[in-house]
Parts: sequence; structure tokens; C-alpha cells
Amino acid sequence: MTIRLFVDLPLVAGAEFALPPGAARHAQVRRVQPGDTLVLFDGGGSDWPAGVLSVGRSEVRVRVAAAVAVANELRCEVTLALGMPANERMDLLVEKATELGVARIQPLLTERTVLRLAAERAERKRQHWQAVAQAACEQCGRARVPMVEPVRTLVDWLPLAPTGLRLLLSLDPEARPLPQRAAALAPGQALCTLSGPEGGLALAEEAAARAAGFVGTDLGPRVLRAETAPLAVLAWLALQDAGTRAGGQGGFGDPLEQR
Repeated sequence: MTIRLFVDLPLVAGAEFALPPGAARHAQVRRVQPGDTLVLFDGGGSDWPAGVLSVGRSEVRVRVAAAVAVANELRCEVTLALGMPANERMDLLVEKATELGVARIQPLLTERTVLRLAAERAERKRQHWQAVAQAACEQCGRARVPMVEPVRTLVDWLPLAPTGLRLLLSLDPEARPLPQRAAALAPGQALCTLSGPEGGLALAEEAAARAAGFVGTDLGPRVLRAETAPLAVLAWLALQDAGTRAGGQGGFGDPLEQR
């Protein structure tokens, strides 16, 4: 299996350099040898085959070949904004959301958020989650790494919410099902989901979200965990996107064709 490695520097055909320490360690663990070929990516949307020139105790030198464009992103740019779930569940969400095609993840502090982060600790966590996203891209074949935004309070973030279709994942009995809401998604339009932590958003927070243009969206009769609800939206969108690419009747407003 070809080894894919993220490198946080701009790649250019013909360049020769030593891999950054993290990528070098990964390559050494996989026992690469001179003459082997790696695949590097810098988040710009292409894979860059690279030949291994030498392997030392702490250094792996490579020469980069021509770029190969990668076209496996969702056709809809998706932002997940969510009250941070506790413990390792945020790691799981970042990893799986990356695999499913998310473009941006916005961790939020809300009234019921258990994980309380601020200042340097919040930035360390953000950097950790960004590294989780990079590793997930290495595994799943994406050449664009989703951005994990700095931790913000819900109040501070709402005025900064991306334009496009805004979905509030809610247990409100008057919320409309996801397929009906997504039917309003125009080709190329961005989508942003907002969901709460364990225990959900407070009523005042839901009211503030609706005032900011978020519309209540129902994901079915079962209560989903904080990390499951946004992933369910992404999985649905990914399947719709796959149906469209395959030439079927998939689309953001229609059920997939049964086969």
C-alpha cells in the first residue's frame, strides 16, 4: 500500500529536501528504503509522488515529482459547528468528519459544554485536532485538509457563521427532516450545521441561532449523541454526492436511486 504523508510546506516538482520530523518518523516506522516512492500532499488539492533518496537515523530525503490532481472533495463545502463533546469523542468526530469530507470544524463553548477550554489550553487542543484531521487525510486519500477553527463561544461565533444554508440540528418537534431542508441547497452553495454538546443547546441558544438564520432540522426519531448527529448529516451528503457522481438520481434534495 502506498504511504501518503502530509507535509506542512509548499511542494514543487523537482524539489529535494528532508521530510519534516513527523513525516520522517512515519516513513521510518514503515521501513521505507532508498528507491521507494511515497505520496506527499500539502493540503493544496494534489498528490505529489516523491522518490526516497536516502534514509538516515533521523532523516529521510526525497525528490518530488509532478503533481497529480485529486478530485474527491464533496461538491458542497460543509462546516460543522458544535458544542464540544467531552473526552476522546471530539477526536473521533474530527477523524470521521474528515473522512466524510468536511471542510471546516468549529469547536464551540456553550452553556452545557462539559469540556471547558480557554487560552493556551484551547490552542493546544485545536492543534491536536488539526493533527488528527491531517492523519485522517493521509489515510482516506483526501488532498485538502479541513480547517479546525479556534475555540469560540457560541455568542461570539454566530455573527461569523458562514453564509449559505444554515441547519440547526434540533429535537424540536417542529423541525423539518434533513432531506426537506437540504432540498434548498443550490449547486455550489455552502452548508453549515450547528449542534449542541451532551444535553444539547439551551433554549436561549437555539433562539439565538434561529435569529441568525439557522433553521431547525430533524435527523429522525432516535436521539443521537453529540458527536453522531453532525456525522449523520455528513454521511447523508456524501452518499448523495456519490450518487450524483455515478450518474444516478442522487442529489441534495432527492433520495438516492434504489439499486
